[in-house]
Amino acid sequence: MTDIARPFTDVSAPVAAALAEGRPVVALESTIVTHGMPFPQNAEMAARVEAIIRDEGAVPATIVVVEGRLKVGLSASELVSLARVSGAMKLSRADLAFAVAEGRTGGTTVAATMIAAAAAGIRVFATGGIGGVHKGAETSFDISADLDELARTPVIVVSAGAKAILDIEKTLEVLETRGVPVVGYGTDVMPAFWSRGSRFGAPLRLDSAEAIARFQRTRTALGVAGGMLIANPVPAASEIPEAEMAVHIEAAQRDAVERRVSGKAVTPFLLARILELTQGRSLETNIALVENNARLAARIAAALA
Repeated sequence: MTDIARPFTDVSAPVAAALAEGRPVVALESTIVTHGMPFPQNAEMAARVEAIIRDEGAVPATIVVVEGRLKVGLSASELVSLARVSGAMKLSRADLAFAVAEGRTGGTTVAATMIAAAAAGIRVFATGGIGGVHKGAETSFDISADLDELARTPVIVVSAGAKAILDIEKTLEVLETRGVPVVGYGTDVMPAFWSRGSRFGAPLRLDSAEAIARFQRTRTALGVAGGMLIANPVPAASEIPEAEMAVHIEAAQRDAVERRVSGKAVTPFLLARILELTQGRSLETNIALVENNARLAARIAAALA
């Protein structure tokens, strides 16, 4: 942990020990717990994801702000308490420090988790899907801070691509402009969160955790700043085909426009509406892809260590 961040931060004993000994650690975001899934599925998912990371020989570090303290790593009881929290803020780069300064509680998005992970010395982070360019961004200018964070913060982010509710093509364009490597893991096609494929090619492809680690080491040696996005397709047995999801996404977005949902409320609204439209299948797929990403992230962290 950097000296500047230490006074505001509590690093759990298992995470601190692993970092001190150079053992693999995987960061986990907390908005998927506070905003992404209902209780008790969120608590069960969080516990399973942490167990997967431990089974792969790494230490999980769920990151969250609780009453103004930036937590890096939670106990089992703290995870359950987090899953029950209501009214938590959704924290990104713009308001992470606000929550700390004002003693608030909030789940960390991809951007905020990357900031905390980098400060703690954690180099790999597993999530579900990143934020990106929202559909209609040419008039709304709704673009996630996750993209700029990937360009500036040296953390490998393992995801199932950008959330399928976004404009994947424009998200890829912005990532290219920002100089962020986007690597398809074992695939030449960008996954679309709930679906294994999309209409868009993956800019780069690597087929092993060791190759991803080697790529990141080389970037560091060359002085290339910023993070890397690994696009890891959801397991085939758990996917919902892209054509089917497109119908549900269009209906949910139409509802969001009619109800004038905007800003940070858009993504949670769309995910909740899609959960209803798919009669729970989207949640099952979401859980499967997060678990899949955690497994790969642990292997990358081990390869880096």
